[in-house]
Amino acid sequence: MTPPRTPQIPVVVLAGFLGSGKTTLLNHLLRNRAGTRIGVIVNDFGAIEIDAMTVSGQVGSTVSLGNGCLCCAVDASELDTFLETLTRPSARLDVIVIEASGLAEPQELVRMLLASDNPHILYGGLVEVVDAAEFDRTRQRHPEIDRHLAVADLVVLNKTDRVGEAERERLRAAVAELSGPAAVISAVHGRIDPELLFDPALRPDHEEKVRQLTFEDLLREEAPDGHEGHDDHLHASYESVDFTSDVPMDPRRFMEFLDSRPDGLYRIKGFADFGAGDRDNTYALHAVGRFLRFVPRPWARGEQRLTQLVMIGAGIDAAALSTGLAACRADGAARADEPGRADAVDVERAMWGVLRYVQEQAPEPEVFDTHGTADPREAAAEA
Repeated sequence: MTPPRTPQIPVVVLAGFLGSGKTTLLNHLLRNRAGTRIGVIVNDFGAIEIDAMTVSGQVGSTVSLGNGCLCCAVDASELDTFLETLTRPSARLDVIVIEASGLAEPQELVRMLLASDNPHILYGGLVEVVDAAEFDRTRQRHPEIDRHLAVADLVVLNKTDRVGEAERERLRAAVAELSGPAAVISAVHGRIDPELLFDPALRPDHEEKVRQLTFEDLLREEAPDGHEGHDDHLHASYESVDFTSDVPMDPRRFMEFLDSRPDGLYRIKGFADFGAGDRDNTYALHAVGRFLRFVPRPWARGEQRLTQLVMIGAGIDAAALSTGLAACRADGAARADEPGRADAVDVERAMWGVLRYVQEQAPEPEVFDTHGTADPREAAAEA
């Protein structure tokens, strides 16, 4: 049996103009991380204030936020250096969030991530935070916001409590038009469900039962009045759709489905069984916005061969997505348990669309190589 590989760490870029609520949203993630160890990279100069704590000093400072979470203040030119530090196995981080400067060009940070030689990171999406109450004035002062929205994977229309319902709908429509296929969700005080951005980490009980007071606890205690008690309803701003099939997926139909996935579908994650297309491997699927990649993994002995997917988005048609995926299932000619009936040449050609987005797994921790030999950008270059 092939030993399990170390998962790559998703890196989420959090962008938005000054005053949009990026830091408030970041603090919310830290407060509601549910044991997930978060690395925070602040792409800015000088004193960076994160709620109850200030990271003083210039570029290059690193401060522990407690319980494995770290905060680094860096210049964009040093981004790769800090990513190497945060992705070492000893850091044991689950996700990295880059809070971009309010005047940064977020697409440049995304470009740097996709061009990185670090095989331990995975692009986790560009989240653009928009101040609903100041949106029109922000566009006048910073017309480049249109360009930022156009490359976003997820847009958080923040501070919606400061505008009326009619204005909120107008703003939502305007933002959606500028952001194209990106999911758009409304928020107050930056409160979004962390599961939109990353999966909660499952940790052994002993790791969380006995510990010192952490930054997360401090934030929870100092949360503004009225901010607690609402987080249980954060899922109302998006929808999650599950799909499971014991029939292999037809690679050609499945890629057509992915290529035409609807606006508002932010994340797709899970595993795909392509049957006769590749009898030896299951394919881990990661899609965020328009970014897509597959990672093949050998089937374990006795493992049930299933396709299991979770789709997350806002304003999506759950029934249509389920129907679309069901239509991607292979007919009898491509069943993995009936190899004699498959047209091997046709199946191989159908897999070409999948293989364009294949990326090798990261190496094991014990052979950690800061320079790496595999190119983690094969899928990104084609996405």
